[in-house]
Amino acid sequence: MQFAERLNAIETSAIRELFKLLGKPGIISFAGGFPDPALFDAEGIRMSADAVLSNNPGPVLQYGATEGYQPLREAVSRFYAAKGGVGSASNVTVKPEGLIVTTGSQQALDLIGKTMISPGDKVIVEAPTFLATIQCFRLYGADIIGAPIDADGVDVDQLEKLIALHKPKLVYLIPTFGNPSGATLSLERRQRILQIAAQTQTLVVEDDPYGELYFGKPPPPSMLALSEGVPGSRDWLAHCGSFSKILSPGLRVGWMIAPTALLANATMCKQFSDAHTSNLTQAIAAHYLSLNRLDAAVAAVRKTYAERAQVMAESLRRELGDAISFNQPQGGMFFWARLTGTDGRISNAAEFAKRAIEKGVAFVPGAPFFAHDPDLSTLRLSFATAGLEKIEEGIGRLAQAL
Repeated sequence: MQFAERLNAIETSAIRELFKLLGKPGIISFAGGFPDPALFDAEGIRMSADAVLSNNPGPVLQYGATEGYQPLREAVSRFYAAKGGVGSASNVTVKPEGLIVTTGSQQALDLIGKTMISPGDKVIVEAPTFLATIQCFRLYGADIIGAPIDADGVDVDQLEKLIALHKPKLVYLIPTFGNPSGATLSLERRQRILQIAAQTQTLVVEDDPYGELYFGKPPPPSMLALSEGVPGSRDWLAHCGSFSKILSPGLRVGWMIAPTALLANATMCKQFSDAHTSNLTQAIAAHYLSLNRLDAAVAAVRKTYAERAQVMAESLRRELGDAISFNQPQGGMFFWARLTGTDGRISNAAEFAKRAIEKGVAFVPGAPFFAHDPDLSTLRLSFATAGLEKIEEGIGRLAQAL
């Protein structure tokens, strides 16, 4: 078969390929980016499913509007008014007609690719960034440029220089508890990026699936929330949100908040893709929000993940010592670490991953998270799905693989 030339620019996800190795009995996995299913509020979701199927089920089992199920769009609008956006402490105004519901936030990114990227367009992402975004944007022909990051998120001085040099079609960021970096963009940097976006008329895409998963004090307000105080920036900001990490990924409910013209074109492209996100799951999510159970459910997730992150940090320091360096995340689901190669020990994360599998533990090497010039010593560890004892045991196995 003669396949589309666009497929030549991408390859199968290294993470998905790694999962094929995890069928071995006894493997402790820090590889996945999944929330812990034991923490899903299954009872609340069941109550909502029963309610929407018991009371006039016809509309939720029927075709629906591409823009989304109106009660859910209204519920998300109220969610932002109350929370100031995911992870934010300040109010933000999002009108129901200012967002479209997507099949997970992943579809929102795909729609941005479809509507914004032509072959050869420059796109700036963090280095490292979410692997699926690199693959998605490359599928549409983007020339992807990496902007360096540190513990406070993307280096804004370097980002500003890259924008001036390349005049990108868009900039994609995960400002809060990034995947894979775990980094959180500081308040000052968020404000500067919004100012740069408005001044240069560069679209900034804020992907924010993890912002509610903070362990202590809340992170800085989302750029969406801050945009109301930076004149002109809201016209150059797209914000992607999701219930996947705080309610259930199986519902496949996400959304995109964006300028009117971008939403209109994204809606048109979504019509061609899937007509609309499942009315049934949208109705379940909308009803669930009306139960006022989400805050308690997310609080339980925060507590559990905070404990697991603390144990992983202590175990890494105790078992691997100076063989590894990392910044302890203050939320989210990931550690981003670097092998130091101290005393002649291994410094290549891909080779370390092979040794680790032999010892019965898995993680993701960091190289695939870079659009180019990967740091081969880096790796991502997820603490979300492993219990405390398994984390300690798994990190002990990692030490054996050094």
